[in-house]
Amino acid sequence: MLGRQDRIEKALHAALPAPEIAPARLHSAMRYAVLGGGKRVRPLLAYGAGELARAQSERIDCVAAAVEMIHVYSLVHDDLPAMDDDILRRGKPTVHVEFDEATALLVGDSLQSLAFQMLSEKRLADDARRQVEMVELLARASGSRGMAGGQAIDLESTAKTLAVPELEFMHIHKTGALIRASVALGARCGNALSDAQLSQLDHFSKFIGLAFQVVDDVLDADSSTATLGKTAGKDARNNKPTYVSALGIERARGLAVELRDDALRALDSLPEHGGRLRQLADFIVLRKF
Repeated sequence: MLGRQDRIEKALHAALPAPEIAPARLHSAMRYAVLGGGKRVRPLLAYGAGELARAQSERIDCVAAAVEMIHVYSLVHDDLPAMDDDILRRGKPTVHVEFDEATALLVGDSLQSLAFQMLSEKRLADDARRQVEMVELLARASGSRGMAGGQAIDLESTAKTLAVPELEFMHIHKTGALIRASVALGARCGNALSDAQLSQLDHFSKFIGLAFQVVDDVLDADSSTATLGKTAGKDARNNKPTYVSALGIERARGLAVELRDDALRALDSLPEHGGRLRQLADFIVLRKF
């Protein structure tokens, strides 16, 4: 896993504009936001799926960098005072604190655009129609029917009590959509998987995306700011509905394990029983438990 994380870091470093290129402040802020932090879960999932599909590593590099840029853009915007109003991310000041709010907005906008530029300017699939499908997948996962829509639901849900099915609906969009897209895009860089196997991969990513959010909710309630690299306990202070507020910590932990087991079962019929994706499922669910 460490080797893949190093590869992702190099791909991101190469893809981002150099800090001396004008506008220098914006490019410096983009690099500040993206480089040198984070678990890189979404790129790692893209690699795991791409390796199952026997994809060329260079193609997965591009997809992995693109999904991470979309993820970081969402974090930069989520941290703004108009959204979650946070001052710490990945163990350092958030972009709007280190630079300013206007620059943070432009960082998010620029990272989103760069992600789609990467998917469109390099050959990622042997079939042009498949590559157009990949661009569509990421666009849908990022927009109002995916990540952005999930964030809108989250903002509307402040101070409300949500049942578990309502939480699942919110997080299938807010967190799960980009995780599912990461797996789908990695798999589509190669040609070794059937449509049925791609469907099983989607089942895996749906379950592991929900598990990821359950774990995040538990860690927010049960870990320190130093451990998380972001402000701990923020959900409770902001009166946000979470799996912990709905179920309690222990039942939420149990749910995360159940979702992981469902995800792993979806891999049983795949080559090598899912290979690296099985390890990533444990990494996602067992971190800091």
